[in-house]
Amino acid sequence: MPSFRIPAFLCRNQQQRRSFQRLRSFHLTPADGNPFASHQAFGGGTNPPVPSLSPFPEKKEEPVPSKATTAAPANMLIPLRGSTVVILAIIASIIFVMTISFAFIGADSEESYFVRTLNHVAETSPGIVLLGENVDVDVDEPSVTIRWSILACGEEFLLPGSAGVHGVSACGLPRTSMHIYVDNDEEPTAIYDPSQIPINRGTGQRRTVQNLVQFDSDHVLDVSEARLYPFDTYLLSSTIRAVSFDDDGVTIPIRKLATIDITSSFDTITVDMESFSTISVNGSEVEFGSRDLDMHISRPGEARFFALILFALSWVLTHITVGHVLLARRLSGLRSVLPHLISSGAIVIAIPQLRGTMPDAPGFDGVLIDAIGYFPQMIVSGISTVIILLIVAVREFDAMKARSQPHPPPYYPSVFAGRHNSRGSNSSIISKFPKPPRSPNAHSSSLEIAQYEMHRMLKHLKGQYVFPPVKPSHRIEPSHSSKPSHRKVKTMSKITEHKEVSRWSDHED
Repeated sequence: MPSFRIPAFLCRNQQQRRSFQRLRSFHLTPADGNPFASHQAFGGGTNPPVPSLSPFPEKKEEPVPSKATTAAPANMLIPLRGSTVVILAIIASIIFVMTISFAFIGADSEESYFVRTLNHVAETSPGIVLLGENVDVDVDEPSVTIRWSILACGEEFLLPGSAGVHGVSACGLPRTSMHIYVDNDEEPTAIYDPSQIPINRGTGQRRTVQNLVQFDSDHVLDVSEARLYPFDTYLLSSTIRAVSFDDDGVTIPIRKLATIDITSSFDTITVDMESFSTISVNGSEVEFGSRDLDMHISRPGEARFFALILFALSWVLTHITVGHVLLARRLSGLRSVLPHLISSGAIVIAIPQLRGTMPDAPGFDGVLIDAIGYFPQMIVSGISTVIILLIVAVREFDAMKARSQPHPPPYYPSVFAGRHNSRGSNSSIISKFPKPPRSPNAHSSSLEIAQYEMHRMLKHLKGQYVFPPVKPSHRIEPSHSSKPSHRKVKTMSKITEHKEVSRWSDHED
């Protein structure tokens, strides 16, 4: 029965107090036989009580039982009922779920990731800023899609009525129209025109319409390390250039490129730098300024941890199937082997499910975790299941063969071992059922007579009918209880038999 134990240190002071009172009462309690002893100490100025001279003993008052609760002994076990255990388990489960749910409270109360970046740009180098607010990494493609927001920091670059983006008052939408080229494409990837930004009539502030101030850029991803899942890392390099609407195509400097550092399945680290490129125009080289970006992509630690746990669990299940084979070989009954077959088959079905639950796992393309994990696991567990199935088939055929064969006759052991035949066989009918010895005649030897008598004695001891009846040669005569057994009686009887009378007899004169 479930129980819990009271710690011993909770009852230590009470035990010491009771031990002290017991020791004190042992020294100070008066003896029971002294009528003048008293359990109370006499106070100063009071007369001691005079003992009573009445011949009748005084009636002692019985002490009133105290209602105070006694202290629990140390290390006491308090049993718990089954319903109490279930209720405590439900309460513990509810508390655990509520505690875990607190992780969602205040998850968005942290300072925006881009606040520090925008404040730094506004203070040090005002200008155009591109923020990658969303990064989608697709390893199977392989490609990376980044959603950029076009912003500007500094009073001279801000569009009136657009300040306050991401909580930074010095940053907002740019007032300059521009074309944005990604990776030096011939056609602009995005066109930004501030005249198309609507204004809220009630507040006079610019409305932020995502399709007008945001654009997507697709980049090819280097997947040379994709086979090292979940320790795969990727590198992305890109260049972005902004050009004004003027006919001369003046390049607008981009002061900062920044992206988020955490996505749903990857962690990103972005490093941007200022760059330029030269283009030949009418025989002369023209320099165009740009901004380059290097993005390092890797798996988060949580994803790696869960992937390795599932990988190890799959191998443990594979080893269990091998153990099922070893146990099934040692079992003889068909029913005892069937649970091992069912368990092994369930493991074969469960291993692909575990492989599919790995976080953002790649396809079955022969990555390293499949080469040392999934494929060997499926091979070993599948072969183990087939072996157990063959063992079940062999046991079933043996059972069918045993049912088809006739049962051998029962064996009855004989008292006298039969003589071996000339071929040395001990399984003959004569050895199992020996012929009883013949009745002795005048020409029989003493050995034949002894064997005959022993045969009759064994039948008699087994309770079988024997004729003529067996007469034991030694009988124990029962003692006569009527005879006097006293020594004096025996002596007088001997004297009487010899007709002798003692001189101390009463018949003497």
